[in-house]
This record gives sequence, C-alpha cells and structure tokens, in this order.
Amino acid sequence: MKATKLLSLGLLLSSALAIPASAKEGMFTPEQLPDIAEQLKEAGLELDPADLTDLTGFPMGAVVSLGGCSASFVSPEGLVVTNHHCARGSVQFNSTAENNYLENGFLAGTKGDELPAAPGSRIYVTTELTDVTDRVREGTLEMGATERYEAIDQRRKDITAECEAEAGFRCLVASFYGGAQYTLIKRLEVRDVRLVYAPADSIGKYGGDIDNWQWPRHTGDFAFYRAYVAPDGSAADFSEDNIPYAPEHHLKVNAAGLDDGDFVMVAGYPGSTNRYTLLAEVENTFGWTYPTFQTLLTQWIETIEEAAPDGSDARVKYESRLAGLNNYEKNLRGQIDGARRVGLVERRREREAGLAEWIREDKARGDYQPAIRELAELSVETATASRTNFWYNNATRPQLLGVAQRLLRLAHERELPNAQRESGYQERDMTFFRQGLQALDRRYDAEVDKAEWVLFLTGYLAQPAAERVAVFDEALGLTAETTADDLPAILNGFYDGTTLGDSETRLAMMEADAATIEASEDPFVKLAVALYEYERALEDEAEERAGRALALRPQYMEAITAWQREEGALPYPDANSTLRITFGNVMGGSPFDGMAYLPFTTLEGITQKDTGEEPFNSPQSQLDLIAAKDYGSYALESIGSVPVNFMSDLDVTGGNSGSATLNAQGELVGLLFDGTFESVNSDWDFDPRTTRSIHVDSRYMLWVMEKVDGAQNLIDEMDVVR
Repeated sequence: MKATKLLSLGLLLSSALAIPASAKEGMFTPEQLPDIAEQLKEAGLELDPADLTDLTGFPMGAVVSLGGCSASFVSPEGLVVTNHHCARGSVQFNSTAENNYLENGFLAGTKGDELPAAPGSRIYVTTELTDVTDRVREGTLEMGATERYEAIDQRRKDITAECEAEAGFRCLVASFYGGAQYTLIKRLEVRDVRLVYAPADSIGKYGGDIDNWQWPRHTGDFAFYRAYVAPDGSAADFSEDNIPYAPEHHLKVNAAGLDDGDFVMVAGYPGSTNRYTLLAEVENTFGWTYPTFQTLLTQWIETIEEAAPDGSDARVKYESRLAGLNNYEKNLRGQIDGARRVGLVERRREREAGLAEWIREDKARGDYQPAIRELAELSVETATASRTNFWYNNATRPQLLGVAQRLLRLAHERELPNAQRESGYQERDMTFFRQGLQALDRRYDAEVDKAEWVLFLTGYLAQPAAERVAVFDEALGLTAETTADDLPAILNGFYDGTTLGDSETRLAMMEADAATIEASEDPFVKLAVALYEYERALEDEAEERAGRALALRPQYMEAITAWQREEGALPYPDANSTLRITFGNVMGGSPFDGMAYLPFTTLEGITQKDTGEEPFNSPQSQLDLIAAKDYGSYALESIGSVPVNFMSDLDVTGGNSGSATLNAQGELVGLLFDGTFESVNSDWDFDPRTTRSIHVDSRYMLWVMEKVDGAQNLIDEMDVVR
C-alpha cells in the first residue's frame, strides 16, 4: 500500500460526511459537525453547528472529562455535575461503617464543608486539537513490526511531553481509524477536586443492579463536584488556600425541560466501540471471552459478598468494586444476548464478504486484499493469545501483587531516561502512581483479597497443562496435585508475611532501586520478581502484534470507509475516550414485538416500585412528597407529574456516563447515565430499533435538590432557566 493512499483517508472521510445517515447513528468528532449541519438542523438544533467546533466556546467549553466519565460546569464557581455512579467512588472513599455517606448522602452546606474527592480524581477541560498524523506515522510503514510500534509509541510520548511543557496541562495523542490518524488533545488538568453533593444511594442508585440496563427506570443518578485551583488560577494539588476554578463557560440548567420528540444532544467522552472489528475478533469475543468472563464475574461477586458482609467496613471498602462488577456482568449478558438476537457473527461475516466483493470489482483496489488477509490472520493469533493467557491474568489479580509488580517495574523504568520510559512510569505519571498507592487503604481488605485470589486460582488450576505457567507455579508452590482445598494454606503465608498493606511502606518503596526491591523478603514482592521476565516477554509479544496491526489496520479502515461511502453510509471513528457529539430526539421504543417503552418515567413510578428494602428503599420524606403530589414547579403537563428519567435514540456507550444532555439551545436538560439491556450490543453493531439511551431529567434533579435534600444553596448558585 502506498503511503500517499493512506494519507488520503482524511479527505475521503470528509467527503463521506455529506451523505445522510440512517437513524441517529454516529459518535461525531467536533470538527465533523459542520459537515452534518443539515441533519442537525433537521433534527431540531437551534445553535449554529459550526459553533460546536469551538472547544473553548459555548457550549463545548463547559463539557469536561473525569477520566472515565463525562461531566460539565454548571456555575461560574467551578461547580461540576456528573452521574452519581461516577462520583460514588469519592463518596465511598470518604465513608466508613460509622459515617456512611453512601447510605445517608452528602451535602456540603458551605464550600468549607466540601470533601476531597478520591485520590487521583481529575477534571480535564479540552482546549485544543491538533492533527499530528504525519509526524507520528512518517516512515513507519517501512519498519519492522516491533520497531514500528516503538517508533510510534515514542513519537506520541515526545509530542505529549512538548505539549505538557506548558504547566497545568495534561495532553494525549489519540489514535483514530485504527492508527490512520492521530490527534494531539490539549487539556487543562484540574487536580484539586472536591465532593459537593451526592444523594443517598436510595435516590442516586435507586433500583440498584436489578434496574441496571432496564426500562422503566427511576434513578436519581446525579452528583456534584467542584474544581479548585491555586489563588493565581494555576492547577494545584489540594490545599486549603485554593480557590474555586472560574470556567470560561458554564451550562444553564433548564427547569422547563423536554417533551416527547424534542431534540437532544449529548457531548461527552465515550470510552470505546468495536464497530469495525473483523470476524475473528467477534467470534472469539462472543464465542468464548464474554461467556467465560461473565461466568467468572458471577462467582467473583458472590465471593466478595460472602467475604465482606453487609454493614462491615470491608463491604464499604468494596462497594465501588461490587457496583462495577455487577454493572459489567449485566452488560456482558446484554452483549451476548444482543449478538445472538441480531446475528452479529453472521452480519460481520456478510460484511467481510461484501467488502471482499467490492475490492474484486476494481483492480485498483487490489492492494487492500493482502493487508486485510494478514489482519484477519493476526486477529486469530491475538485471540489465541488472549484465550491462552486468560486464567494466568486472572490468577495474578491480587491487589498487593499488583502493587509489587508496579513498584518493581517503576524501579526498572527509572533506570532509563524519562522520555524513554513506558507510559504510566514517566514523571508525569507519578502523582497518579502515588495516589493509587494511597487509595488502596480504603479499597483493600486482606480477607476479601484472599478470597478473590482463591477463586481465581481455582479456575487456573482447572485449565489444561499447556495453559499453566511454569514460573508462576514454581513461585507459588503449585503442582499437578494441588487442589482448590490446598490454596488457603498456601496463600496464608503471603498475607501473614507482607508489609505492603501499610501505606507508608508502599510509598517508601517508590523511591527504591531495582536491586533493593529484588532483595526484599516480602512474599508478594518475591512473586513479582519471579514473574518479571515472563511478564516482559508477554508484553514484547503483544507489542510485536500491535506493531503489525499499526501497518495493517489503517489499510483495512481505508478500504471499509471507501466502501461504506459508496454504499451511502456515514463513516465516523470508533469511540476512544475523546470528545464526541451525538444527537437525536426524546422517544420511547419497541425493542421486541408486543413491547413498548414510553419516553418518560414519573415520581409515581418510584412509589410503585418501592418495597422499603434496598435497592427499592426511597427515603420516607420523598415518598411523602410524592403522595402529596408536591411537584413544585417541575411537573411536565403531558405526563401530569415530575419526570424522573427519559429515553432517547442517541448513540452512546460507556464513558458517556455523566455527559451533559442538551436541548436545542445548548441548555442542560439532563444527564446521560445508562442504556437499555437490548441496546448494549450497539458497541459492536448499531441497531436503530433497539438502541436507546437513558437520562436523568433536570427537573427531577432540581426537585430532589429543593424538596428532599435541601440543596437550595446549589440551586441558587446555578443559572436555572424556568
């Protein structure tokens, strides 16, 4: 494939954007919006689509990332709104069994009452995008696989370092279209993040795991942070002297809200989608990886619940992990069911056959075929490695082993110049590294960790001998005769003999050199040392495969994008945690024959579900307000009540949680927080009939704040449009 052909991809994609899309499919990058201005206007947008490309203007300048969730500024004093489940880790971090904010909720009456968010919490404000494709890719097609991987990785790190020479910014070089394009994203980094308000779980997590990914939904999934900076306005770590950050833009909060059919738009940071993956990846994922891991997740959840009983300090420490595992387990079930329902494997097989036929139709396209064939073979190879290493990777999950491995790797990486170290071990990463070690105090319990390890090792022992790792078995003392019953006695020595459970010990080891760590008698450290070379070999193999993919996947993406353009489709990049905009309308749905979803749920639906038992245990004060029909100024006439959640046809995925849901004027009308069980498979294949997203309505947010929790101070701080 000629380099000039690859560099034409950007122009090809731009011309494709003028083609109308079916339904509301597409997670668009900001620069794509002027090309779909007509569709946005037809859907109901009243803003100029070109204005949405200005990341420092309104409203995009108010949209931020939390590094895993999305959020937005809603006051001139740095007040940030996001989902309850996105802030719940900070609520959990500040909770104890005696002072449980998860159960009771938290509201800071004044700024002085606000609590530090969990260690490592950040607010990122995207300020600038720069195309760096030529610099990253130049000359790499002629390199060997590993050399190519290392060259591209080093160039991305170099560009990032240059960007971060300006203090207060956290930059990244994001890859689009399988490595065909690279964009430098410059982001202001706010490091002092404080918890301002989070409703109790009985509101913010109402319905819990039972209602997760389900409709109808009645969850008050919202919470507030505040961003702080140094007195001179620069980014700073937590200090009593810091002041609230003053954003250039913040969103107005609309209390009049929406009705059925109204235009809505979400701006946020979706994590990842897999809509361009090849057949081999799909077959391995849905034929083996997802079913296997879904079974393990079920056992994992049961293990934690048994080892950390309700009401114990250990359960408080593991609440956040349990919530994540339950969410993931249900998501995987939805993915598996959705793939079966839409015939995903067969659809992907048909797509590849159609692409191959399109290539055969024109001799000029023949250069694509060898690359696609090699990429398919590489996909099979990668899938095989993933299956082979699955149980070993789980068997090395214990938290203190992970700590020991990271500390040992840090010591080795520090023997290199900073610019050459692996990502995660450069000086720019040390604050996160340190905060991660500190956060372990509130997220680790030895007995729970041991119970998890027994579970993982039991699965590992059941695997064929070919999938066992000799160096791991030898270091742990596992033999062909070892059974699950033997494991507790083997593992006791690790937990009895370690000092890594102590925060000061962990932090002190950050400064140790490799020789010092390798001389340690700590059992987890000794295990990490024993596995070090084997782990590096696995990493080398993965990098060699990644290097091959960096040459092959862009050619595949160029082919499939050109084909889709001719077929009348609208190309857009897979989600990759960068800022995206998706648009559509408030609407219900009918995912199955005979089933209909209404677009709104109401306060009365809360009382219909309520049992008084978790997770349907609404506060009595809220139930009394609903019984009295005390709607205040927040009722929607068409439904005769306060809307709690609403549904739309927006194209979203994980990472979009907390995203601002905007109306036609760019005002906040809600927060995206979930999708339906039938739609989770849209990560792999968009289905306009089943894809629906779920939002918490701004009217319910304001109603809870005013009527239930008395957060009038925050309402007064925001610009509320009534």
